[in-house]
Amino acid sequence: MARNITLTIIKPFAVQNGYTGGILGKINEAGFRIVAMKYLQMTPKQAGQFYAVHKAMPFYDSLVSFMSSGPVVAAILEKENAVEEYRKLIGSTDPSKAEKGTIRQLFGKSIQQNAVHGSDSDENAEREAAFFFSEIERY
Repeated sequence: MARNITLTIIKPFAVQNGYTGGILGKINEAGFRIVAMKYLQMTPKQAGQFYAVHKAMPFYDSLVSFMSSGPVVAAILEKENAVEEYRKLIGSTDPSKAEKGTIRQLFGKSIQQNAVHGSDSDENAEREAAFFFSEIERY
């Protein structure tokens, strides 16, 4: 049964620069409920599995390397129309093109170091959430 969820990952760049609290604050202010959250560091193998949909893309290797370069915060967020609402909150992948006040505009540095990952569809949100969290870890 599908829920109104999306997955976010606060990326290594944002965690290392102390942006986790600010990003979580923006998520809370926007009315999302955090139903699961953990702090972890992915291995290159885990990052490769998570981003396997991009394996044929030229940026795949650098993405896997970056996402396994340091700790991340993964969280399942719940809200009506969660995927669409979160995509609006985070803004464009390129922080220089993101709308003022969006998470990526405020906390991102580049297309790769754009502060956060956000699911791009309801189906991917369910798959991505299951990658990081079992049902018993969700509240």
